[in-house]
Amino acid sequence: MSSFKFENGKILKDVNVEYTTFGTPKYDENGVICNAILYCHGSLGRFSSMKKILPLSGDNDVFDKNKYFFISLTALGSPGSCSPSTTDLKNKFPKYTIQDVSNFQKQFLAEKFNINHVLGVIGVSMGGFVGLTLSIEYPDFADFIICGVSSYKVAGHDFILSKFVNEIIESDPDYNRGEITYSLNRTLRLANLAEFNFGLSKEALREMPNDELSVEFENFGNESLDIDIYDLKYCNESCMYFDVESDLKKIKSKVLIVACKQDPHFPPELDAIPMSKMINNSELIIMDSKLGHLCFNELETIRGELKEFLGEFYDC
Repeated sequence: MSSFKFENGKILKDVNVEYTTFGTPKYDENGVICNAILYCHGSLGRFSSMKKILPLSGDNDVFDKNKYFFISLTALGSPGSCSPSTTDLKNKFPKYTIQDVSNFQKQFLAEKFNINHVLGVIGVSMGGFVGLTLSIEYPDFADFIICGVSSYKVAGHDFILSKFVNEIIESDPDYNRGEITYSLNRTLRLANLAEFNFGLSKEALREMPNDELSVEFENFGNESLDIDIYDLKYCNESCMYFDVESDLKKIKSKVLIVACKQDPHFPPELDAIPMSKMINNSELIIMDSKLGHLCFNELETIRGELKEFLGEFYDC
């Protein structure tokens, strides 16, 4: 994109956007793609996160590649697109919000594909925040939203987790230097390890022998060193204050909420179930998966429910 303007008024020029497409575009009488589905990944993910839906993309399956045209881009703030690390602005990168992340997606679709309306949005975790925000701020943008393992606000234990990650990062005096040091790499590892308990379910972790669990814990910490600490800090803060509870009534899109009974991040009884009651036109699926917050890797288990929901929406 030639430029992007943040909510705070800051403008970045020559903005990189990393993206991929999959499926078959169909066009209306004006030559505009009318069967697009936007896929929005989780925190610091990439466009390739869309692979979660590929097992259901066969002929006549839920996400039939012959019926739909999927677009997935690496979000604002995530490496690969415009982020603190890829711009090399580090801690001078403009502070951004989930509203900014949503506007970034919408502007890209308009500029690259001339798309101002999509058939649907699939958002996972932080991507669910984006999907809800798009449906609130732009009520006619999407016919449907699939909001997966997500919520309408960050609160309680999840807010405290974000505060804790922030405290760890800000406690390192090297953070304000704007350059990576040995100390910052150590701090990055500790900040990411705080997230370890919030992926797999408690049941899955309990079943794992302690020696194996220790190895997984160490590997998780080591793999996190591939993440830039400034990307992590900015993304964490953008999610920390997300709250659209008072605006859910503005949603006109049909919403499918997909939760997981064993999700340690967003337990259904605290997030998905209340949200389903606050959104007028919504349906709720609660998965049973030991993968917990990672349950979108097992979408085949709810193939029938997904197919029934999407059956209400037709490509052009």
